[in-house]
Amino acid sequence: MTSNGSARTRSSRLKALLAVAAAATVALASCAVDNSGSQADKPTIRIGYQSFPSGDLIVKNNRWLEEALPDFNVKWTKFDSGADVNTAFIAKELDFGALGSSPVARGLSAPLNIPYQVAFVLDVAGDNEALVARNGSGVNAIADLRGKRIATPFASTAHYSLLAALAQNGLKASDVQLVDLQPQAILAAWDRGDIDAAYSWLPTLNDLRKTGKDLITSRQLAKDGKPTLDLGAVRTEFADAHPEVVDAWRQQEARALDVIKNDPDAAAKAIAAEVGLTPEDIAGQLKQGVYLTPAEVASPEWLGSDGKPGNIAANLQSASAFLAEQNQIPSPAPLKTFQDAIYTKGLPNVLTQ
Repeated sequence: MTSNGSARTRSSRLKALLAVAAAATVALASCAVDNSGSQADKPTIRIGYQSFPSGDLIVKNNRWLEEALPDFNVKWTKFDSGADVNTAFIAKELDFGALGSSPVARGLSAPLNIPYQVAFVLDVAGDNEALVARNGSGVNAIADLRGKRIATPFASTAHYSLLAALAQNGLKASDVQLVDLQPQAILAAWDRGDIDAAYSWLPTLNDLRKTGKDLITSRQLAKDGKPTLDLGAVRTEFADAHPEVVDAWRQQEARALDVIKNDPDAAAKAIAAEVGLTPEDIAGQLKQGVYLTPAEVASPEWLGSDGKPGNIAANLQSASAFLAEQNQIPSPAPLKTFQDAIYTKGLPNVLTQ
């Protein structure tokens, strides 16, 4: 019995050691996937991105930021909407983040008052965001949406554009049934027939269009004075501590805009690799958005120049006022709040050198 008991004990110990070793191997593998090539003694730059077609994905795919900042680890985290990015900024989990102008306007207004600044314009919404009615819903115009179920990610640029489109047509939010869903959940609800219409963005938007029709796009709303943008924001505390990192980040984003304009095939290939679509699909999606040149980003119409915030501050203040009118926030923030939140340091030199 003693011999058998000892054998069983040794066997149990061996199994335990093997289990520990296996667990350690899995843990190490997970670390390698989560932060490949990272070094513990390097500070980490935390970047929140979304899957809509933009230069952000080109920078990520080509690892340009990692090359430009070898003394830092770069951690990319995917988010589904600007509201989620705002939440991460509030929790101090991000240094940079990609989000729409409506979430930024909300984030800079009370009660959130998020301490971040707009440092880049990723794109201007065009036909890549739209209000689509499902075939068979009986909706052929925006006025037909009264009493219908409409899905959109709340606190997003799409939500802002939806409210603007309704207001243009004499409808209030209370005249329809608004449903708060993220893009992939919108597609599932659409396929089940649970919703009649949706305001969303690419790539989900293209799936909705297969069995629906556009009622209005963000490009049309922009012409009517309600433009929406996708912006790059930086945490103010981080920008104050590492202005050289902000410069490097903006330079790589500007490089990506040049690729979108001058080598659209390369841009489509890089973005496709990040979102799991074909380069042909992405090429079509890129044509639906409006991508500025680096010089335009640093112009008075957009970010402005060093010490002189551009017109984007007025755009954000207008969005804040509209959100207040729609009871989405308690009250609009003053223009100065948005002017102070435009990161103009080094412009236009940083983007055009």
